[in-house]
Amino acid sequence: MRLLADHTPAPGERWIYSAGFNAGPALADTGRIDVELADLARLSDAGARIALLSHQGSAKDGSARHLDYLADYLSRRLGRPVRYLPENSTARARAWARELSPGAIALFGNTRLDPGEERGDPELARTLAGLGDRVAIGGFSKAHRRHASNTGLLDHLPGWAAAGLVGEARALDPWVAGAGDGAGAGDGPSVAVLGGVKPEKTLIGLRGLTRTHHLVIPGGVVLNTLLAVTGHRIGRSELGSDPEGCARAAREVLARTGGAGIHLPRVVVAAGPDGTVRHLPLDRGVPDDHAIVDFEVQPGAIELLRRAGRVLVAGTPGRHAEGNRHAAAAVLAARAHAPGGTLLLGGDTVAELPWDGPRSTGGGSALQYLVEGTCAVFEALAANAANAARTDPTG
Repeated sequence: MRLLADHTPAPGERWIYSAGFNAGPALADTGRIDVELADLARLSDAGARIALLSHQGSAKDGSARHLDYLADYLSRRLGRPVRYLPENSTARARAWARELSPGAIALFGNTRLDPGEERGDPELARTLAGLGDRVAIGGFSKAHRRHASNTGLLDHLPGWAAAGLVGEARALDPWVAGAGDGAGAGDGPSVAVLGGVKPEKTLIGLRGLTRTHHLVIPGGVVLNTLLAVTGHRIGRSELGSDPEGCARAAREVLARTGGAGIHLPRVVVAAGPDGTVRHLPLDRGVPDDHAIVDFEVQPGAIELLRRAGRVLVAGTPGRHAEGNRHAAAAVLAARAHAPGGTLLLGGDTVAELPWDGPRSTGGGSALQYLVEGTCAVFEALAANAANAARTDPTG
């Protein structure tokens, strides 16, 4: 694929920069923004005109919001004005993009405000492509998404991979190679901790990491799904946005492994309707009005964590932001002696867990890269470059 670092921008070039600024108004963690700043400054300094696209939230549940607060942050960090233009796929948005002066940067409307973004709607991708003549793809955290402003744009415009996207993948490369034989690149066994609510933690993480790691410690929706399909009472515990797909994946993994190499707790932590938290034996089941919010890690798993050569933590195992930190604290305490052999994955994980070792803001994208050695956007960028080479062999 073509790298933006290898391209020398010229004054007046019209760029779409597809970023991954998935950060809320509190800007608690700006890592996904800061990684794009150098490329944006280089393009702007060369006189390129930049139409920024990014996302936050979802049209499905109404959580998508306008991104004016990101323009303010970008202006401060880049030391130049970044306008916020609240539309992206309209004729007016295309006119705004054409009117940008050399060196100007404008952040266009949140792509998730349009339900076609997450569906990868080809018509939305075509209209978004009208904002520029070429596209830089950043945002490693969305590298696994076949969305309109991500892989969809590459069906219409020549594309280059931004430095942040490439850098995140290269940082993960040793972990990809290390997981290949199931033992990790370091001495000792390998362990993966899965948490959070997103379905890819089960669909990609549980499916893949149970093949390459000695032990997988599920938490969050992954744990709830495994408990549900094995007949445990889980009360009103959360099952995420794709409960049927995750249940199928969990059954497949259990049929393949027989449950070996998967940590299921003997004691779960459940919250009642009044917020009261109780530690409950799993074999007695969770009351109908309670939800699992955390769990106790079994002593054998803690010992394996201590001895492990490599540990991946993809998602907080309990509802950490709500104060449910029992499992997370046990995992991090067991790894305190080996921070270099422990990798945290995902924006929420990195922001919430007190950890100074290796980290990646990619969650689902990092999982896909570790399991499959590639991501959807890398495949699309490679196809885009190959198509360009066929149509213009001279370069």
